[in-house]
Amino acid sequence: MALSPKLEMRQGQQLVMTPQLQQAIKLLQLTNLELQEFVETQLLENPFLERDERASKPERGDGAATTREDGQSKSADSEISFENGHSSQADQSIDSDYDSVDPDASRAEKLETQRADASLTDWSSTGQRQSGDYSDLDSAANISREKTLHDHLTDQLMLATRNEVERLIGAHLIDMIDEGGYLRADIQEVADRLGISHQDVRRVLTYIQGFEPAGVGARNLQECLKLQLIDRGRFDGEMERFLENLHLLGAANRIGLRRATGLGEPRIVQLITEVRSLTPKPGYAFGRDDLQVVIPDVIVTEGDDGGWRVELNAETLPKVLANRQYFARLSTDRKLPENDKTYLSEQMASANWLVKSLDQRARTILKVASEIIRKQDAFLLQGVRYLRPLNLKAVAEAISMHESTVSRVTANKYIQTPRGIFELKYFFTASIAAATGEVTHSAEAVRYRIRELIDAEDPDAILSDDRIVELLKIENIDIARRTVAKYREAMHIPSSVQRRRMKKQAI
Repeated sequence: MALSPKLEMRQGQQLVMTPQLQQAIKLLQLTNLELQEFVETQLLENPFLERDERASKPERGDGAATTREDGQSKSADSEISFENGHSSQADQSIDSDYDSVDPDASRAEKLETQRADASLTDWSSTGQRQSGDYSDLDSAANISREKTLHDHLTDQLMLATRNEVERLIGAHLIDMIDEGGYLRADIQEVADRLGISHQDVRRVLTYIQGFEPAGVGARNLQECLKLQLIDRGRFDGEMERFLENLHLLGAANRIGLRRATGLGEPRIVQLITEVRSLTPKPGYAFGRDDLQVVIPDVIVTEGDDGGWRVELNAETLPKVLANRQYFARLSTDRKLPENDKTYLSEQMASANWLVKSLDQRARTILKVASEIIRKQDAFLLQGVRYLRPLNLKAVAEAISMHESTVSRVTANKYIQTPRGIFELKYFFTASIAAATGEVTHSAEAVRYRIRELIDAEDPDAILSDDRIVELLKIENIDIARRTVAKYREAMHIPSSVQRRRMKKQAI
């Protein structure tokens, strides 16, 4: 059989991921903080992209979607004024000068200049303030930084030893102490890393464990409590045996604790009281990093018509626009080289695409959030017990989008509701069949019901997992015992045996 070359024509469809499409997908899954950082970078790199300082918060009538109890919502075109507001302002910036677009801008600049000139009149030619009033200076310069645990231990190390080698070892160990005051490192690994003996590291660690606060530098809870008891002069043989069996106290096993220590019940109670007066994490007495506050991307409020009003948080929306007037002025220059014109065209196209992508991102988030609120209306009205099972496919089909798009939208996005701030993924839960087979229950609602039953149980009649299954079946919830045990462990709820011991001790 002879081989010969030939040409064939085939037709097919293929999705090409252009850089612009990749950028739009990337923007969709960014958090509001990551988005702000990305936009700031683009503002520095793109000469035609500028911050829209005149952009204000969208009016409630234009920037929100109202979800009514009948399940209907406004169309996507009227859900957000983000694109409409920016497009109108961008058109004005093309055909008008800056003063005509914002007539108050020149007045604001003059007032700012007058304030600056007035502030300079209080200073003499030598640069010294004549009035002697420094109350309007930057107050941040006068605020002293809160002393951290690291600083406190370093100061004590400088006083504890003058040996440079010991100070080097101590500084290395202090760097490895976490905010709670625990040393999360192996002594032998530290010695090998520094090229010194194990005894040298342990000797310096003994110095650190004698620093304030008492208990710092411990490698586990037992050693932390021991150091604090030594500092108080309360560590003896009985307390040592008690701390060696501290795990029995955590399991609320008083009987096993008495057997292991050989002590009576009155003495055990005294030791427990003394141990509970100690600090399990002594490092927290010093300054720590501030916690990052969650800023919601979507805000839900009760509407005037009895439905729910879903709107974007204007504080998280980047306010940028493409300066077409500046581009038109530069691109019409005949002396400009062709390469430079190509570069300007690419940057202008990139700026236009970014503004469009930000608008599409805002619309998509609002559309997905509105559908979630429409399906979880009972949760907002009556609480977690009425949370309905929901998956990505149901939301995607309702808003005519792909599941992957809904997944990106709900990743690391938060919504503020009258019942608190939740991650959008919180509303997507698995379904548990009803005993009668008519309806299904949300897994999150079932977990909430299990916690309610356990919190309300009688100390003399602790509910076993089997008993919880029976009670849930009475409420038309068909669930297996192993599922109850899995949910209980996920919520860090002890078993019935441990709860019985703990409640007996509390009496």
